[in-house]
Amino acid sequence: MTESKAMILGCSGLSLTSEEKAFYRGERPWGFILFGRNISEARQITDLVAELRDSVGWHAPVLIDQEGGRVQRIRPPVLARYPSGQTLGDLYRRDRMLGLRAAWLMSRLHAFDLSSLGIDVDCLPVLDVPVEGSSNVIGDRAYGGDPETVIAMGRAVAAGLKAGGLLPVMKHMPGHGRGFADSHLELPVVTVSRDELELHDFPPFVAMKDELMAMTCHVVFAAIDPDNPATTSRKVIDGIIREHIGFNGLLLSDDSSMNALSGTIGERAANIIAGGCDIVLHCNGNMDEMLDVVANVPPLAGISLARAKAVEAGFAAPDTSDEAELRAEFEAMFATV
Repeated sequence: MTESKAMILGCSGLSLTSEEKAFYRGERPWGFILFGRNISEARQITDLVAELRDSVGWHAPVLIDQEGGRVQRIRPPVLARYPSGQTLGDLYRRDRMLGLRAAWLMSRLHAFDLSSLGIDVDCLPVLDVPVEGSSNVIGDRAYGGDPETVIAMGRAVAAGLKAGGLLPVMKHMPGHGRGFADSHLELPVVTVSRDELELHDFPPFVAMKDELMAMTCHVVFAAIDPDNPATTSRKVIDGIIREHIGFNGLLLSDDSSMNALSGTIGERAANIIAGGCDIVLHCNGNMDEMLDVVANVPPLAGISLARAKAVEAGFAAPDTSDEAELRAEFEAMFATV
């Protein structure tokens, strides 16, 4: 197989256009990501996933943000609506073991849901630790406001996904919880000391550093690199993510079309690779933008290729737990929520 390029791309609609099929076949993205615009009903999703993989000629990873709460790309009536991370965290704060069980169960149910549609990567857990007054872009997506809660719940969530044969993507490394702006719209700048970041923001990622995939945040950490957001910062990626946190897995950028990043889409893609990310993520399916991305992204090679191969080898068959039994248990936990 010809090696893939260092990018994950979206598509425009419910099925692939002939232009998209030819484009993916020629440009060979390593993976794909689905959004709400790509979702209609279950058969359509499985057909789209099959089209995407057929276009590149191999079982490319297909990702989705299926958290629960506000960020759930596949919703009723196709899939059940799930509670937010904060709701799970509230249960954990009332009853620690029950909260951990709920977090594991919900992720296990995500795995049942998504694997039945051909999707094999869920961009979860959210390991950001918000502070008071920070942007609602994280908000109730977080499990709690202290690193200990986030670590415990994040581990349970990742374990549930992997038990169901899916792989998790930790986000948003090394921490979006202190951002006072929505990085979809503008660039957040965090001004606290590195010592404070090491106490509050980084610990969940340190605790889960052995996971295979993580996604960066478009946040400037002024104490580390005042000139570049984490996604394009060698100082953050080499000095914090790789060295301090100790993460050696596949590092994906957050969406390169978000307004926190400056420059053209092509310049952003080039800066993401130059900054040390392994994979450029581009989500909106806009063909003109994707053409700019592919012109600035190399084939996967070296350590980035090795990390991608480790991910490909990391997919496992799910356990044989009874879906109906687990779903009933989970629903009973939240019958009055």
